Amino acid sequence: MEKQEGPSSPEGRIDDPWYDALASGWGEPGASAAQDPAVTAAGATAGQPGQVPRQPKVLTAADVYLEVQRSPAFREVRARYRRFVFPATGAFLVWYLAYVVVATVAPEFMGRPVAGAVNVAMLAGLAQFLSTFLLTWAYARHARLRRDPAALELRWDTQEMTRGAAR
Repeated sequence: MEKQEGPSSPEGRIDDPWYDALASGWGEPGASAAQDPAVTAAGATAGQPGQVPRQPKVLTAADVYLEVQRSPAFREVRARYRRFVFPATGAFLVWYLAYVVVATVAPEFMGRPVAGAVNVAMLAGLAQFLSTFLLTWAYARHARLRRDPAALELRWDTQEMTRGAAR
């Protein structure tokens, strides 16, 4: 078997779990210059008679990513992320620091037995672990339900624009 080279070869392709996933809008005609009826076969737009045809603006990958970053969809995904992460991080830090401060300031309270050899400090320490797992679960759920679909749409749009820029 001969070794293939190029972007379509297995060596040139990055292992991407979303590579074959379908997104809405995939394969549907959009408003790109290649599908514009004013674009001629040579790739130049048709202008007024006697004018030199204009070449469509060629986007680089950096231009594509800047365009996506400035888009309202990207700002919404980022805002959803921040609306969850900042309050959750603040709440967790307050909870953690409260545990440390109470353990330092009120050792007699933390040493109070609850059941047998189990005291308040042990229960609060276990609650720290439990809250970490609950926060991780809540973050994953929030990402899956609120951000992943929109982020996947952005990813497809970005890949399509990048492929168009590469041509």
